[in-house]
Amino acid sequence: MTLELSRPFTVDRLARGLRIEVVANAEECAAVASRLGLPAIAALSCSFELHASVGSTIAAHGRLQAQVTYLCGVALEPFEAPVAEDFTVRFVPAGEESDDLDLDAEDEIPYEGDSIDLGEATAEQLALALDPFPRKPDSALPDDVQNQGGAFAALAKLRRGAT
Repeated sequence: MTLELSRPFTVDRLARGLRIEVVANAEECAAVASRLGLPAIAALSCSFELHASVGSTIAAHGRLQAQVTYLCGVALEPFEAPVAEDFTVRFVPAGEESDDLDLDAEDEIPYEGDSIDLGEATAEQLALALDPFPRKPDSALPDDVQNQGGAFAALAKLRRGAT
């Protein structure tokens, strides 16, 4: 499987804390945008601070920054918006993931062999940080929907007219 954004890092290079920056080029931004169903990504970067933890686990604190193009859920028009997110994850050897279902626990990213992929982690964190209901600033529902009491009232009126 070829990843849209791949930045492998060999874990045995991590003796002490280390800071690594992942910056996507234009081709990688376009590929990640396609994967996430976005019209475009103008910029995508993520800085990671990595620290060795217990066993082969690696603690990572990150700062994600992106400029994405959303499709407005109301006006159905594209618009640009910044995405910024601080996060903490743990890279754990595959098979050693926790069975804990605590939603407040740090996310775990399994890895195999001796390397982690900080590019894939960047793409995954962007997916988690995206607004699930993007709305262009100053967008409004069409007048015919607003005058009918909202979208659900308009749907109810259509249903009544059909029966």
